[in-house]
Amino acid sequence: MSEPVPAPGVAGPDRHQGAPDGKAATEGGSQPGTAPKGRPKGRARPRDKKQRRAHSVRLNPTEHALIQAGADTVGMSVAGFLAYCGLAMARDQSRTAVAIATEHDVLTELFAMRRQLGWAGSNLNQAAKVLNSGADVPHLTDVIADIHRAADAVRAAAGRVANRQADEAL
Repeated sequence: MSEPVPAPGVAGPDRHQGAPDGKAATEGGSQPGTAPKGRPKGRARPRDKKQRRAHSVRLNPTEHALIQAGADTVGMSVAGFLAYCGLAMARDQSRTAVAIATEHDVLTELFAMRRQLGWAGSNLNQAAKVLNSGADVPHLTDVIADIHRAADAVRAAAGRVANRQADEAL
């Protein structure tokens, strides 16, 4: 017996999923005789216990060049070098804490000096304005003393940074 002919515009026997004659289905879904691809839904793939965690690090070009040079010097990959150095710092927590605290202190002092230089520069601009108008500036020596103090503080902080970098190089 033959299949009935559908009305015009209605899906016929070859247009539904799993077409009986083996032709491709036209309305989506799986094809006849094919198994679904990929892993079964509903179950996560069990993790291999030996699989390691991966972390990424963002570096500017200068930092990358410095780390690459260090890795090349000891014959390691960048990832291995970063892991080794990170683990070494993590194992010596007291030294790491001191290095971070020192860096934090230097940064705090540099920001304070920046404020101080800003105030001194503002005072110097005001004194220059008064001098250019022909008036006398009685506090000019104080302004110049402020600038000298700020410059001395900048020199001291720069010396601490330079000494720290020399200590790290050893």
